[in-house]
Amino acid sequence: MTDSNALDPEDRKIVTLARSARARNGVPEGAAVRDETGRTYVAGTVDLDSLKLSALQTAVAMAVASGAKSLEAAAVVTEAQSASAQDLAAVRDLGGPGTPVLVAAPDGTVRASVAAG
Repeated sequence: MTDSNALDPEDRKIVTLARSARARNGVPEGAAVRDETGRTYVAGTVDLDSLKLSALQTAVAMAVASGAKSLEAAAVVTEAQSASAQDLAAVRDLGGPGTPVLVAAPDGTVRASVAAG
């Protein structure tokens, strides 16, 4: 586990935004990504009959739809112990294999930082 206060301020910001999205929307996961210009995109889980996306997939899709060319970092707040292979693939598709993905517990404690690769 990583003390979230020891994170870079920009990484701490995306963890906080992801945590807020999860709580505000009452969804299983919240996520945030930061693009190459420093803009952030925040999302929660999408669970419709016709469309199911994890929070991280949704945040990546929002970044792409807004014109982002790359990602600097991503964060997901979840009960799960790690990011799914599909989530890592979505981050890798836009940010590349070295893009860090922070996986945090609902209280904001970062459990892991893994490369999307």
